[in-house]
Amino acid sequence: MTSPTVTQPKLPGSLQTNRRLTQWLKFLPSGRLQLYSGKVEIGQGILHALVQIAAQELALPIHAVEAVSASTAFSPNEAVTSGSLSIQDSGAAVRHVCRQARALFVARVAEKFGVLASDIEVLNGVFKHGSRTLCGYGDMCVLVNLDEEALPLSESTSAPSFALTSTRPAPRPDLLRKFLGHADFIQDIQLPSMLHGRMVRPPNLHATLNDDAWVQVAQRTQAMPGVQGVYRDGLQIGVLADSEPTATQAADQLMADLDLAQAWNTPAVLPDAEHLQDWLRQSPLQTTTVHAANAAWPDAQASAVQMLQADYNRGYVQHASMSPSCALAHWQGDALMVWSHSQGIFNLRRDLALAFACTPEQVTVQHVQGAGCYGHNGADDVAFDAAWLARLAGHQPVRVLWSRHDEMAWSPLGPAMSVRLQAGLDAQQRISFWHHTVWSQGHGTRPGRNATPALLGSWLTAQPFPILMAENVAMAVGGGSERNAVPPYALPALEVVNHRVMDMPMRVSALRALGAHVNVFAAESFMDEVAMAVGQDPLVLRLSYLHDPRACAVLQQAGALSNWSQRDAVKNTSTSSDGEWGQGLAFARYKNTGAYCAVVAEVEVAERVRLKRLVVVADIGHVVDADGAINQLEGGAIQAASWTLLEAAKFDRQHMLSVDWDSYPILRFEDVPEVEVSLIDTGEHASLGAGEASLGPCAAAIGNAVFHALGVRVRDMPMTPEQIVKAIDLADDKT
Repeated sequence: MTSPTVTQPKLPGSLQTNRRLTQWLKFLPSGRLQLYSGKVEIGQGILHALVQIAAQELALPIHAVEAVSASTAFSPNEAVTSGSLSIQDSGAAVRHVCRQARALFVARVAEKFGVLASDIEVLNGVFKHGSRTLCGYGDMCVLVNLDEEALPLSESTSAPSFALTSTRPAPRPDLLRKFLGHADFIQDIQLPSMLHGRMVRPPNLHATLNDDAWVQVAQRTQAMPGVQGVYRDGLQIGVLADSEPTATQAADQLMADLDLAQAWNTPAVLPDAEHLQDWLRQSPLQTTTVHAANAAWPDAQASAVQMLQADYNRGYVQHASMSPSCALAHWQGDALMVWSHSQGIFNLRRDLALAFACTPEQVTVQHVQGAGCYGHNGADDVAFDAAWLARLAGHQPVRVLWSRHDEMAWSPLGPAMSVRLQAGLDAQQRISFWHHTVWSQGHGTRPGRNATPALLGSWLTAQPFPILMAENVAMAVGGGSERNAVPPYALPALEVVNHRVMDMPMRVSALRALGAHVNVFAAESFMDEVAMAVGQDPLVLRLSYLHDPRACAVLQQAGALSNWSQRDAVKNTSTSSDGEWGQGLAFARYKNTGAYCAVVAEVEVAERVRLKRLVVVADIGHVVDADGAINQLEGGAIQAASWTLLEAAKFDRQHMLSVDWDSYPILRFEDVPEVEVSLIDTGEHASLGAGEASLGPCAAAIGNAVFHALGVRVRDMPMTPEQIVKAIDLADDKT
């Protein structure tokens, strides 16, 4: 692969760093196309969307295109499948590569048959000249050399995209297999002579283990029938057995015996959950100015005749993947083969090589679908566990499946956050200045980004690698805790400050949307508080500060679809026995560079908040797969609703307490609201990612709807009955 330099021409998306056509496409004599991408399938339908792009650009039947699951052995390195960038980066690369490949094929066909390239038409994978059929891609694939570097668009082809051969949306081919329970997931893989592993974890990252107690307990577990070995390296502990049930039984017995023997010394290093926001603000901080106040700031402050201030908070949130993380590993000499559902297989390969003191070329990571988590869960960590145990298993492959307890207690958490908003209103009741302050740990400890591994097991060995502090990605690619802290509105004076918490008693990392969930919740709730203060409709207020027509369009359409103009009339006539009715809206452009999304939420509040309806309107530019985009927006909104209303990690000073579904409730099917999603595509704009655009606006819309229902502002998530009572009591104290 040619490394890009400053002298190389700019190419779209991931093509910039994976510049050869053969990294992306392989035509077969059968006429089929194998499509390669470094982006991985985690349930979002990206491979199906990329297939549609390739089929469209090459005028192939969609069933003739096969998306090959990513592997470090042959796929383009597209880093991590994250940030709602797959369509933007991989999709743009695939579209460009396919256009250039089609032009190469057309030119070669024209040469072979002695006709003008401009007279050749491609239909359903067949090259035609008038009524004459010339050949197909399969006939020409050995004559067309794709082993060349992609050209800039101006030097390649600006041919228009071709319509798909069918006007009906192409169904995702993997969904039926999933619905019918076919063995397509990583947990289903069976390798010859495979052993099964389970892990035993300490209570927290800073615990220690009594060596004498360990020896006695380990000997008992080793003697269990079917157990192949009990292994320990510092606090990295695992068992190998000939079956999964035996491995599970052995690990459970080992854990219980260690607890019974009081073998663990567990320091109280976790924050006080009752004073979490105080802990965030009083911890060592690294402060950066995200958006500096301009020269108008002093005058803007001086012109304020009314000051508004509010704090908004969220606790730690768990990934709570439906299926615990799993991996398989096999050492063959010095070569390591790993099967993983990691979202960043190349980054994982790099950190595995660091952890096991080998070169990246000695490690191959093959992606296999698992439980999608939309963030950094335990997928990479369990890959290390499998490789660690496999090195102790001789020549036998090893499968490691984390327990539910492992997944809940040891997957990285979405960081707790606290946000303070301040604004001034001038004599004309316009916003004169806006100040947004964030307190949060960093939102990234993914593998592949540091000099040492970001893998849990490598931090627990007797000679451990250092525990890494969570970092934030640069604002140029969206930021982490400061993501969407800069509001989308035209404000005369703006300052945004981020305080990064420089302590990590519990592992934290990327959770879907990163800081945007809380920052948009805070900013859009505060916009409603401004609207309340100036006596203006929240939709009208937002439109008066928005200068981007695409932003205005999604808000206006959301208002129209939700009958926003009648909300107060509906509330005044509502007689529901399920509680007080309320409607709220919110808007954000994800990362201020991605998709535009407005959400209107309808709730009924009695003993708890019941979410009744969501209207989601998004502008994601050119829509490749409408069904997939709608699913992503709807799924993001539902997940945000669960975070906003229910989810918060529970822990004491020593260990995680929410380790199952009873202690960590999530939104149930019976609580899922009616969801209406509308897409705006004017045909004028490039594709944008849909996966994370709806989360922040959904959270804020729910918060604003609760206020509309109760007349009380609930600023802490999750909005449990306890938080609502607390907010009501606080409001009563102020009156």
